[in-house]
Amino acid sequence: MSLYGVSDIVRDTSFRARDLVRGGDPILISERLATRSLKQWDHIATRVIQVGSQMHISGAVLPYDRDASEKVLKLLRNVAKRTDKEQRRLADLVHRDVNHPAIANAFSQTALLRAAAPGLTTVWLIDIIDRATAPQMPEVRNAEGDELLFCAVHYPFADGAAADDIRLALNRCPELRQENATFWNWIGPRRSAKTLSAQKRSLKFQTFLDDSALVFGSVELKDKGLILSVNSQARSERGRALLSEVLDGLVVQPLVEIQTLEQCMATCDPAPPASLNLSEDERRTIIHNGLDRHYRDLLDQPIPVLGNKSPRDAVKTAKGRAKVVDWLKTLENHTAKFAGSNDEMATYNFNWLWTELGVNELRR
Repeated sequence: MSLYGVSDIVRDTSFRARDLVRGGDPILISERLATRSLKQWDHIATRVIQVGSQMHISGAVLPYDRDASEKVLKLLRNVAKRTDKEQRRLADLVHRDVNHPAIANAFSQTALLRAAAPGLTTVWLIDIIDRATAPQMPEVRNAEGDELLFCAVHYPFADGAAADDIRLALNRCPELRQENATFWNWIGPRRSAKTLSAQKRSLKFQTFLDDSALVFGSVELKDKGLILSVNSQARSERGRALLSEVLDGLVVQPLVEIQTLEQCMATCDPAPPASLNLSEDERRTIIHNGLDRHYRDLLDQPIPVLGNKSPRDAVKTAKGRAKVVDWLKTLENHTAKFAGSNDEMATYNFNWLWTELGVNELRR
């Protein structure tokens, strides 16, 4: 048994499997059933066997989570390093060359995998049980690294204050950019290289305007009050301090409403969105164009898994290129897993990203 990376899936016919432990070129596997559930760049644990002129899998396929597979690969590499020392020690003990066939075969990668087969199954099982019995929300933080909390600060008007007075005061504040007669974006500096280096496993939630200005929150003018909406406790405090200065005497003590991400998701309206009456081709074009813009912008942004370098900078070194390839595979794999077979996301083509970054030859 070994760990394999999956690619070039042809439904009901075949896929290619690259041995992630022993390396080498991907092997064409003749297979029908597994191709219906496998996704591009999946990691699986299985046995590859030759029957006549064709390569098959033994029938048992363990789909490995990417994090779990990386842990196993790291463990196997560490064991291989120790076995090198044991191989030299045995060769000295029996007075044979370290490359003698009997000694080399006993300490080969194949022998290591044969011994590690029960361990591969156990790690897979533990990971599956842990994720099934203890599902967790991903940790999500904003651009400053604050825990995501949705805060709505409600300001009633002060006696005698009119909406026009408040509108005039808000327009004088350079940190507030008016979008229409009742809505302002609270903006910060243009995006920079700042990343969540301290929370490498966190998802980052952030919003930018077309000119790359970072949006801290929004201010909305209602009939009888004003609402500041932000996504962290720290931003709430900073926003209240800003509005206290800008709206001095025009509003009274606010009421603060806070929701966690879990609470927000639990109270979301499950009703489906209204149909826009678009054709399948129109929906696909809109979504694919949006993904093009998103990923093109991402190529110049620092990515935590790339050592806080942008993909364009990371590909300048051999080590960086390897990380970029793994990052691209993860993007494709996650999209393939979470998009339905007929979903517009599932038909998105990532090939241009590989070409743009000059790593097409490593796409295997």
